[in-house]
Amino acid sequence: VSSGSISTSSATGTIIDDDGAPVVSGLDSRPSNATCIAPDRPIVNTSIGTEVAFPNLPALNQAVGLLQVPGDTSQWFAVEKDGRVLRFDSATNVATVSPFIDIRSPDDPIDVDSGPNEAGLLGMAFHPDYGNGNWYVYLSYTIDGAGTSGPIISVISRFESKDEGLTLDATDAVELLRLVQPYGNHNGGQIAFGPDGYLYIAYGDGGSGGDPGDRAQDTSNLFGAMLRIDVNGPEPYGIPTDNPFANSADLCNTGSAGKACPEIYAWGLRNPWKWSFDTTTGQLWVADVGQNAWEEVDIVELGGNYGWRCREGAHDYDLSGLCPDGLIDPVIEYSHSVGNSITGGYVY
Repeated sequence: VSSGSISTSSATGTIIDDDGAPVVSGLDSRPSNATCIAPDRPIVNTSIGTEVAFPNLPALNQAVGLLQVPGDTSQWFAVEKDGRVLRFDSATNVATVSPFIDIRSPDDPIDVDSGPNEAGLLGMAFHPDYGNGNWYVYLSYTIDGAGTSGPIISVISRFESKDEGLTLDATDAVELLRLVQPYGNHNGGQIAFGPDGYLYIAYGDGGSGGDPGDRAQDTSNLFGAMLRIDVNGPEPYGIPTDNPFANSADLCNTGSAGKACPEIYAWGLRNPWKWSFDTTTGQLWVADVGQNAWEEVDIVELGGNYGWRCREGAHDYDLSGLCPDGLIDPVIEYSHSVGNSITGGYVY
């Protein structure tokens, strides 16, 4: 108010409570609680029992994978490291196996190289629509690296069953990508389709202790990374639009490019040997093999950097190279006083 005055400095009023009866909180009576009770105390110092699931099954040779067709529990497929996949019925008394594909022979167009300790046939994945007019199967394997800079080459190829699931045809494999390995170890190699329908591929840092050259932190190559590709896209494959480097112009289907590889989903891994998706939440759980002190389990998320070789587990390892902020520590680790190379596992 400008140039004005208030003549009355006080007033009296009455506040009327017209809200009715006051609100009373709580329950009129205690409800019966017959089922929601605390569980029994856990039993400590107990042992874990094992049971032979298929006691009559012939011995498998260096099995690195056991899987089923999506939505079909009638049979199992066993992936052998030396280059075979065998199938057998799910009945507990099964005593025979049938060959699904064999790429061991030098006369075979594939000729898998399982010579180095971590080389060979390392992974297999059925297309999500397999058996529904689609008979595609994807294999991850290594071949001889003769004529290249490395001893072996990691390859991802698509195969097709021409007899509706009895066998795979090895004569017309369609190669999707390859990666020349500088050493014979830390190849990773597992592949699987995620709940989003994309194919996930895990590669190690290329081998040799300490990852010389920061391969796992260099996103212009496929080493030390979890990849994600769209096999239903244009040949050789498409890139999901939300991949961290999806806008990079060139594919890294030969292992590297001048820019960050659009196939990369996450990176900074040392040797993600085995991993799985939580079937309820879709989370990606990865067992990443450590160097000489710590083994780790990571929940791998889109765009995550899991630290190798800057970090081993939740500990500094070598900070002299590319070590950006925001490195993600594992959800659990164990030291080599407990055990060595972590193999993998499942959330169930």
